[in-house]
Amino acid sequence: MKNYKLFSLLTALSLAFLLISCNKEDEINAPVFNTFELGYDNNGSAVIGDELHIDSEIIAEGKISTIRVTIHHEGDHEKSILVDTEWEFDSTYTTGYAGVKNIDFHEHIDIPLTAEAGEYHFHLIVTDMEGNRSEKEAELLLIVPADNTAPQVSISSAPADMQVFTNGDDISISGSVTDETSLGGLYIGLVKASQGLQDSVVDATNTITLLHTHSFDSDKQHNFTASIKVGAAMDNNITPKEITGDLSWTSGEYFLIVKVKDAFGGNWGFSQRYPLQINI
Repeated sequence: MKNYKLFSLLTALSLAFLLISCNKEDEINAPVFNTFELGYDNNGSAVIGDELHIDSEIIAEGKISTIRVTIHHEGDHEKSILVDTEWEFDSTYTTGYAGVKNIDFHEHIDIPLTAEAGEYHFHLIVTDMEGNRSEKEAELLLIVPADNTAPQVSISSAPADMQVFTNGDDISISGSVTDETSLGGLYIGLVKASQGLQDSVVDATNTITLLHTHSFDSDKQHNFTASIKVGAAMDNNITPKEITGDLSWTSGEYFLIVKVKDAFGGNWGFSQRYPLQINI
């Protein structure tokens, strides 16, 4: 009887050992990042307005279910009218990857021109069909593109040389602006010749504004039409301002000027001056 009990115990222990061994053999390992590249030439950076290169060889015994990429900003940042300080990226990929054990995950992410330069945190998250999850983290630097070329101004319609305008007449100008990288700001001002202003200092504080904008048809090109009525009480600044004080309508010689700035590099492009006469 004792021998029978001992035999039964040994048999039970043997079966338990076999079950544990089988479970370990059946256990599916979490996905593995065999290789990983981030940025051009694996430099961990991307130029704003360009693409971020991602490449990783992933081995998933349990077959890939989803691959998720997230990018978020790190550190302090200041808000700007031209910069999206809240830009983040979050996308899940399945097409071409789901159900595969061994893949080369190769993607390019567009970095918008409005994204703020600086340090970001990158996450590559792989989940297999067994629910196992692996994550690769990396630092990512977004770089301001080099831009040494000023935007160009092209005028399609403008007042004739020394054209005379009287109270109630519309002064109009139209054309287009272009930049090889990205447009940043556009200003069209009506300037009193007596002010003696240089083109570079003309802005919304010292001239009558026909147009002031930072919104464009596209990053690199914008068509515009702008006008102001002689004698108008308010101009067309982003926040319209009263045409009073030193800017008050008076008879005399004026000129129109179009200024355009790129988003990077601080370069300004200018139209020629379009002189005109106002008789109040």
